[in-house]
Amino acid sequence: MTVGVDGSPESRGAARWAAQEALLRQVPLRLVHAVDWPLDPVLPGLGRQDVDRWADQALTEAAQELHGRHQNLEITTRCLTARPAAALAAEAADAGLLVLGSRGLGGLVGFVAGSVAMSTVVATDTPVVLVRAADDPDGPDGPGTGSGSGSGSGSGSEIVVGVDIHEACDRVLAFAFEEADRRHCPLRAVHGWKMPAAYSYAPFFDPDNERDIGRSVTHMVGDMLLPWQHKFPHVNVSHNVFMGSAGGHLVRASQGAGLVVVGRRVRRSPLGAHLGSVAHAVLHHAAAPVAVIAHD
Repeated sequence: MTVGVDGSPESRGAARWAAQEALLRQVPLRLVHAVDWPLDPVLPGLGRQDVDRWADQALTEAAQELHGRHQNLEITTRCLTARPAAALAAEAADAGLLVLGSRGLGGLVGFVAGSVAMSTVVATDTPVVLVRAADDPDGPDGPGTGSGSGSGSGSGSEIVVGVDIHEACDRVLAFAFEEADRRHCPLRAVHGWKMPAAYSYAPFFDPDNERDIGRSVTHMVGDMLLPWQHKFPHVNVSHNVFMGSAGGHLVRASQGAGLVVVGRRVRRSPLGAHLGSVAHAVLHHAAAPVAVIAHD
């Protein structure tokens, strides 16, 4: 497992979250810092040695803190000279999970997913989790001292997963069910649907059609989840189907959740990879850590 570290409160919170997740998965944790040199813009009086010293200090302090909390966790550090998004994506290629810190929206609940985080998310096929400092339930001084929402990696809070009946969601559902099984927590699937455009022009629209379509979509979501429920019989699963944007419903469902899982369809385009509207909304406004899972 790999986590990006830059000395900020957000990256320290991400490192704590990643350490708990690494323990759950029983895998080593790698702390990575990328130095984009030369700096742009150039800061007067700041040389390469100063930047390297600061990077080493950030990695050392993070590793020492995590060793103090988790003596049995294997932790390594690595400092790279490269653009952060490209370096983190490359480091995550052989990892099961990449964890990044994300800045909270001040007094509002949500994320400001900065350019590095957003660029990294779309640059790797490895699952990426974005964590705010407020998502760290322990805080910097040890268990029980933080002001977070209790949504740490080991928490029993439910996992919320966004599903789409029109796309293959196997990788997304596999990640969500495995996490719920690993944490012994419930899983809630959320799907948003829209009325077919043809009904907008129907001269005699029957309101019962909306209820009928809603029931049909609910059954389809249930059918999508059924094989995974058989595979993970100990996971308590529920699902909610709403008319409207899935992004808004997932954001509301994130309140009190331990993790929100969304998919990102891999698009091979000359214009480059990008996030869909649902993942974009959740990344910017969710009140819990967000896992983004690339899928075809």
